[in-house]
Amino acid sequence: MSNLSKRWGISLLPVALAFVLACTITTSTPAEPQSAFDPTKVALELEATAMSLQLTQAALNAQAQQPTLPPPPQPTVSPPTQPPAPTAIPPTATQSFDDLMKSAKILVYENTDGRGIGLWIRDALEGMGLKYTHTGSYSGHFMEYLNSGTEWDLIIVGAEDKDKISGEFWDVINTRLARDKAALIAEIWYLDSEANGPISKILSGCGIRYEKDYPLAESIYWWVSDHPVFNEPNTVLPLLHYNRYWANQTGDKIRLGGGGDATLLAGLMVQPSGKGAVLATCYEGRVIIQTFSDHDYHQADVVPLWQNYIYNTLKNHFLAIQ
Repeated sequence: MSNLSKRWGISLLPVALAFVLACTITTSTPAEPQSAFDPTKVALELEATAMSLQLTQAALNAQAQQPTLPPPPQPTVSPPTQPPAPTAIPPTATQSFDDLMKSAKILVYENTDGRGIGLWIRDALEGMGLKYTHTGSYSGHFMEYLNSGTEWDLIIVGAEDKDKISGEFWDVINTRLARDKAALIAEIWYLDSEANGPISKILSGCGIRYEKDYPLAESIYWWVSDHPVFNEPNTVLPLLHYNRYWANQTGDKIRLGGGGDATLLAGLMVQPSGKGAVLATCYEGRVIIQTFSDHDYHQADVVPLWQNYIYNTLKNHFLAIQ
């Protein structure tokens, strides 16, 4: 027991004794006899009272010594989580046509290399700063490249000399037109011997057909003078001034046929017609068919025209594949 409890017990003992003595003394009445004093009983009562006081004090001390517990933590209510703001996806930069043209895969067959009269198609490509694969007059190499796994953007057939691209070549080229949406520029003066062969698939898809051949170069007139083929990127005037190089079989005339989307661009007559044409475009502008011979005209006029052919067929090719 602590010193404090002992002091409380000693100090309360006289008070308790006085209280017991007071309770045992009663006023005398005539009817009831006064009880005899019993010291043993008084001692027991005093002891019980002291014990009760000690127990009470111990309970008070225990309550005072009990540590005060902190209040239970209150639950924290978090604000509702906001979904993260969507991250903006930057738009993919669209590659410009100039960039696409610079990276175009171009396959060229041009068979005037053995005559020493100039490779004007090659000159047109060089002037535009374009890359290309040039086979010259080696038709076997040309076929190898056609059958390769390269997806050609533009195929050029410059069959001006008497060595011909014929038969199965046109089957392979037609497959490229359909499967790869390749562009095609064909300079071909000998449709009279080819029109019913494999090239007929290309001609019918274009919407033109062979009409008849003509022996010597003549003036060529633009029938659709505002067409991009004559204005982008160069403005090219009609080929009115000729310089006949080929003494015969210089070209063929073509006319509109069934189907296709052909536009007859130029012909041997001043006024446009559905026949007598020597230049047509079709396949949504991806294909140009030329049936006159370049070297019957002036290089200064022909090279810019070929640059327009290349520019416009490639442009329409890239539009088609996008």
